[in-house]
Formats: sequence, C-alpha cells, structure tokens
Amino acid sequence: MSDLVLGLSAHCPDSAAALIADGVPLAAVQEERFSRRCHDPSFPTLAIEYCLREAGAGLDDVAAVAYYDDPTPGTRHRPAEFRRTLTRRLGWKRRVAGTVGRSLSGLRLGQVPDILIRCHDESRAASAFLPSPFESAAVLCLGGAGDLASTTLWHGRGSQVHRLTDIRLPHSLGMLYEAFMYYCGFRSGSGEFDIAGLAPYGEPRYATLIREKIVQIQPDGSFRLNTRYIKNVRGQVVTGRAFGRLFGGPRRLPHAPLTDRELDLCASVRLVADDIVVRLARTAQRITGESRLCVAGGTVKTGGCPGETWTQPVGGNAGGTLGAALAVAADRGAPRPLLGGGDGMAFSLLGPAYGDEEIDAFLRENEIPHTRPAPAALARDVAAELAQGRVVAWFSGRMEFGPEPLGARAVLGDPRDPDMQSAMNLKVTFRESHRPLTASVLAADAKDYFRLDRDGPSMLTATEISSSRRVDQAGGTTATGLNLLHVRRSTIPAVTDVDYSARVHLIDEQSNPAYHRLLAAFKEATGCPLLAAAPFRMRGEPVVSSPGEAYACFMRTNMDVLVLGCFLLYKRDQPMWREARDWREAIRLD
Repeated sequence: MSDLVLGLSAHCPDSAAALIADGVPLAAVQEERFSRRCHDPSFPTLAIEYCLREAGAGLDDVAAVAYYDDPTPGTRHRPAEFRRTLTRRLGWKRRVAGTVGRSLSGLRLGQVPDILIRCHDESRAASAFLPSPFESAAVLCLGGAGDLASTTLWHGRGSQVHRLTDIRLPHSLGMLYEAFMYYCGFRSGSGEFDIAGLAPYGEPRYATLIREKIVQIQPDGSFRLNTRYIKNVRGQVVTGRAFGRLFGGPRRLPHAPLTDRELDLCASVRLVADDIVVRLARTAQRITGESRLCVAGGTVKTGGCPGETWTQPVGGNAGGTLGAALAVAADRGAPRPLLGGGDGMAFSLLGPAYGDEEIDAFLRENEIPHTRPAPAALARDVAAELAQGRVVAWFSGRMEFGPEPLGARAVLGDPRDPDMQSAMNLKVTFRESHRPLTASVLAADAKDYFRLDRDGPSMLTATEISSSRRVDQAGGTTATGLNLLHVRRSTIPAVTDVDYSARVHLIDEQSNPAYHRLLAAFKEATGCPLLAAAPFRMRGEPVVSSPGEAYACFMRTNMDVLVLGCFLLYKRDQPMWREARDWREAIRLD
C-alpha cells in the first residue's frame, strides 16, 4: 500500500478532503459537490468517503491526517474586532485534533491515524508551490484572513516553503474587495466575480481616491487599509456613511439596477488591487532572486512580472486542504508530485468519474433518448453543433477540483460568436451577461491567440489577446458601460474582455484526451483551436457531479446538446421535463 496522507478542512466555507499517495494527489473534492450546498462548511464526510474509495482504502491504510489550519497561534493576536467575531466560530478549532478525530471515528472507516495540524498560511503556500513544475520559485499567497496575516511571501525550494514576510490583519486585499462588494450590492462569496466581470466596462476614475483615502500602498506592494472607512461587524465587512460620502452616496441595494458608478468603482478597485499584486510579486521575486512565481488566491497577468508564473486554480480553504496534505507528505519523505515541466495536480481532475456502464444504466433506467457514436465521430458531431452556434454541456471523465471549467464539467460555446458570452450566461447558467468565460485552447496553438510566457498545458493563465487577433476599432466606438459587451474586439469575442484580457486554459492530448479530441475536431471544422467555457452549473448551485445532476441541469436550461461520457443527447429528442417542485424554490441565487 502507498504512503497515504488525508488532507482535511472543515467548518469553514468550501470544506474539502484530499488524498495524497506517495506525494502525488490521488483524489480531492469539496463537500458541496455531494451535499449540493454551495460552499458547504460541514465536516467533509462524503468527500472523505470518496477519496478513500478512489484509493480502495480505509482509514486503517492512511499514515496521517493533515488538517489545514491551526488557529491557536494567531487568534489572540488578531485585532479586537476580529477576536470578537471569531471567538465563537473558532471555539471548537482550539480543540481541533480531538474534534476531527471524533468525527473521523464516527465514520466507522477504520482506526483513526495521527492528526497533524498545519499552519493555515503554510498550507496555502504549499498548495501554490509543491504542485508547480518549478524546482524553486517565489511564492505569493493572497487572501482575506490567515493565521496572523492576509498576505504572505515565501521562497519555495525543493520540497519546502520558507516564509519571508507578510502583511498583517486587518490589512487585507480580501477586506478591500469585500468592502466594495458590499457597497456595490454584491453578495459576499461570489461578488469578487462581479467585480472582475464588471471592471472592464467602467473607468477607473476613483482609483486615485481609493489610494488616497482607503488603502496606502508602498513601492514594495505592502499596504494598509484605512479602518475608518472599512469595518468588520459580526464577521461581515461593511462600509458606513463616511465611505458613502467619498463615493457619492449610499450603497447600492442588491438587485437594484447597476449604474456607471458601480462599473467605475469595480474598474477602480480592480486597478488598485492589480497594482498591489504586481508590486508584491516583483518584491517576492527580488527578495528570493527567483524569476519564477507561484500564486495562490489570485492571478498575475502574463507580462505583469518577468519570468514564468504558475497559479493554483483552487483558492481558499479547499486549496489549503491539498497544500496541508502535500506538506505532510513531503515531511514524510515523499517526492514532489512532478518536476521539470507539466503539472503536479493531475490537471486538477481529481474528483469522481462515472464509467460508461454507469452512465448507460442511468440513461436506460430513465428511458432517456441518446446515441453512442465512436469517440472520433462524437467529437466531430459535437464540433459541428458548436460551429452552428449551439451550446453544449460537457460531462467527461474525472470532475475538476475547484471552481474552474477545466474540461470535465463545462458548458461550451463558439468563441467566434459575439453573442455567445451573453447567451451562455443568461440563457444557460442564468448568470449576469458580463461574467467572463474561460478560453480552452489547444496548447500547440495558444501563442497564435494569446500572449503567454510558457508552453505546455496549464490550468489557468491570465493574459491578453495577441495583437494579430484583435479587431481594429476604426474611429473608436460610442458605446459605454455594459453596452461595450456587444462591441467586437477580436476574432474570438466571447472570451475577450473589454481590455483585451482573457482567462486561458491550455490543453494537450496527455492532460485530457477526450477534451483535446473535441478541440481538435472544432479546429478542423472551423480553423479555430479554442472554445468558450463556463462551469457546468446553474446559478446558485455547485458544479454538477453525477450524470443525474448533469441531465437535470441540461433539461432546466436552454442548452442544446449534452455529452455524458461517450453518450450524446440532443435536447430536441428529449421528453418533456417535469418536476414535482419548481427547482427555483430550492436554489438560493449566488
């Protein structure tokens, strides 16, 4: 039996489990994927059972359990407002080893092994560096609230990460974002995606004011928030009247119409935050002497820093779960997952898969019309549908660990279609039309479309569209605000933001053969080697995990085609969808 280490996080948003075998990630998943409760903070019983089942193991076979967060060292040093709001929530964590041990014992999966508690900040740094392809690198971790710090800089070498410096609470990029999310009327937990999506449509006219009044930034990227304007009240970051006087009035109420003010605020805080991140990244590179950079909790655009960048696609507590397990495995003498290129996370495809027999049984039991073409024919047929403007739901292989659509559970569209971004957001996932889509592109063709700093597969890269793919706006455009969404900026408008930026996922045949086959077929049919991708889920739900969830999502939305493993389903062939209860009553919008 391999040397197994089980990583856990619990009683925090996005609780998760991860299993490492001889230093290599074998399985990892958030509890929400099974409970169907977004950001589920429960003890990850179902996630643990899945991870052990994937290894054919019980707790008797696990050498150690790694818990991602030891709150004891930092809690008493946190500012008073944090101590008051965290005391009750963290009470059980002061006895974390015993609490986790009892919970594991209750699962009746075998004898509970030693439970090792890791530092929260170290867990996140390990998640950024240990799965990366770099022998050594500067490491930057960004977030809301860690042990004592919100932001940490590290030096990763071999199988260890060494802490260099940090920025202490309450000075936090997470708090900065939370303040503007609250003021703009966005929900905590998902509003950061609204800021990212809306920023390109505004003008950063408040950026100077933010730098003068809200956050003081030093040349090295260190910063301090002005707590006169940003408060933590019972665990929620809020703004008051003084904040409103700075930015032109009271906060926008949720679901009220968006105005130019909100667009400009999003553009402004994004510009300020990006400036901080780039400064911090360059400082980490300068201190360490490293040109390579690993990041957790954010992204650094290609070109923002010299050298190569690797970004951990699973942020927050779930990513820390994996990092804690990798760190314990390294301490036990396990080698790094992969060095010298490639990816040490199995391309983040670490969740459950369903075999052809299981899917076939589901389809037959429920009398669902379908076909089963050969793999090459399936890729050609789906590519043809995409080329005609159809929206395709893709369910294939092991599920992604984390929120990004990385070729296993994705909604796909033609990136050349200028209306596809709005169509996929509004008609399919019921999200705001401005939400950005990911570009899934054949790695061999990526540099023809994007400015990139490395070759080979990559889970997530923030970059820009190549100048050769941009569309010249002769005479400019009179469109403003969200109307800019309909202005064609490149030959792949569905994945091109207003500022010509893009989120890019590079695919080769080794990383995901079925998805690579589809992209290759789409290129053969259209000449375009990429697709627009969004997570396979409806607004307010976690990403689909099972064939039943995938089919329900397909039937509840306006998607045209569903691929379930090797099976092909067309909406036009399906019977009328009926449910005893309207699904909208059970799903809370995010």
